[in-house]
Formats: sequence, C-alpha cells, structure tokens
Amino acid sequence: MKTYRVRHSASLDPFAGERLEDFQFPWLDRPAPLTIFRAVWNEDFFKFRFEVEDDDLVLDPQEDPGEAVLGSDRVELFFASTRDLSKPYYGAEMDPRGGVYDYEAIYHRKFDPTWSFPGLKFAGEFVEGGYEVEGTIPLAVLRELGCLSGDEMIAGVYRAEFSHGPDGVVQDWISWIHPGTEKPDFHVPGSFGTFLFERP
Repeated sequence: MKTYRVRHSASLDPFAGERLEDFQFPWLDRPAPLTIFRAVWNEDFFKFRFEVEDDDLVLDPQEDPGEAVLGSDRVELFFASTRDLSKPYYGAEMDPRGGVYDYEAIYHRKFDPTWSFPGLKFAGEFVEGGYEVEGTIPLAVLRELGCLSGDEMIAGVYRAEFSHGPDGVVQDWISWIHPGTEKPDFHVPGSFGTFLFERP
C-alpha cells in the first residue's frame, strides 16, 4: 500500500508539500510524461497542486461542462471512506480550463454526477509545455464524508492523458498506483493509496 505524506503548512504553501512524481501508464509499456503532485494542509483546508507536462493538449469544445471535461486532458482525485469501496466514494476530475466533473460513486462505476463536491475550489493555468491545477477542499468536508479519519485519508491520484492521433483522440491513463486490472479502470480498490497527514 503506497503512502503519500501530506505536510502541514500554516500558510498553505503548496510548494512546501512533498513532491510526488511516481506516476505510470499502468496499461502501456512506456514511461509516462512528467506529472508532479503536491499537497499540504492546515487546520482548515487540504490544498493540492498538479504540474503536468503535456505537449499535445486535448480540450473538448462541446458545451456540456461535464462532457467537455470527460473529453479533455485532466487531473483526477478520488477519496474513499473504506478500502473495499463498500461505501460511496467521491471523485473530482479537473481540466486546465477550470471545468470539473465531480460525483459520488458506488462500486462498481455507479456514478451520481448530480452530486457536487462541497467546498471544492480550484483553478487551472496553461503554462509552457503543459498546465497546472491548484485547489483546496475544507478538512471539515473530508471528515464529514468519512474520507479523513484521524490523520489518514484513502485517496487516489490520476491523470487522463489524451492526444491527437490520425484517427481521432487517443485516450491514455496515468496513475500513482497500478490498479491491478487488465483493462483501464481507476474505479477499483487497488487504485487507492493512503494520504498520511503529518503533524507539525
């Protein structure tokens, strides 16, 4: 079980967070482009930051916000209250334009897209060679959802890496942890690790 240590930062400086870049293409035999994830916390908020290397951005132009996110390059965070996903878990899939597809889900892959992540605030930014996404979630929300218990949180960190191919958009998938499935699927217990909140 992989563990990521979420450092305490009174000022919520994301660059004070431990640098996580141990990402992979679970279903492809080649190195994944650079993804850097950082997270910190204080008494009120969990703050996260993604830095993404991407030289071929795919941004779906359709008008439906959720569908546009699902058709685009994006980063994803999942939070669960049980390791076997026997209770609802929660997802936030965020593209660099500021779009989000958030939902409550029940294993396996039963989504309620009408659910909105309470208190989630984030912004995306295009930078040379890729994009960045940075945001916050109130700790009280993570506790109320049952995802943050004591100093531990069950979480998954992912990236949808799309590219333009000769026959249309190619959809590839990047994860912190190999989910252990033969076909691409993050919505399984094996894709989650542990976030350990370090005390100051």
